[in-house]
Amino acid sequence: MTGDTISEGDEADVLARVRGGDSAAYGELVNRHALVAKRTAVLLGAGADADDVVQEAFVKAYRGLGGFREGAAFRPWLLRIVANETRNAVRARGRRTQREQRAAPLDVVLDPADEAVSLERRTELLAAVRALPDQMRLVVTCRYLLDLDEQETAVVLGWPRGTVKSRLHRALGRLRDALPDKEVQR
Repeated sequence: MTGDTISEGDEADVLARVRGGDSAAYGELVNRHALVAKRTAVLLGAGADADDVVQEAFVKAYRGLGGFREGAAFRPWLLRIVANETRNAVRARGRRTQREQRAAPLDVVLDPADEAVSLERRTELLAAVRALPDQMRLVVTCRYLLDLDEQETAVVLGWPRGTVKSRLHRALGRLRDALPDKEVQR
């Protein structure tokens, strides 16, 4: 069985099997959550490193299962690990890019895939989201691009739920200002 939607009881049983030493049961968790983990990594900025980020997140999750609170939802906990690993990968990529730019000639041609233009509305919206400050961009990404609820977003980002609400409210206000002729959810 694969997919994002599984019963909490079923997942609790799988987690109990993993804690009991059944390493094959962890494969079930990986199968169930791999797609949402990769989608999270990509949308939070991992890019081509998304598979590596997800693999590292699953390894860290497995190692950290002893500290996982029994009865808690696995998916938000895992996605928080993915978000942290993505931030680490993005920082490392930024440092690597800076080193490469210092060493590269000034007439570097950009990748044609980066220059490709998709639908105008999507392009405008994604540009506006990318222009948001990091914390606002993260909360919009979790809530609307990853379709996480407020509580899951709070767990993934490690923020109180009220902080998620207030930052989301401010982010949507900025998006409305940036895209005045477009409809932005209130």
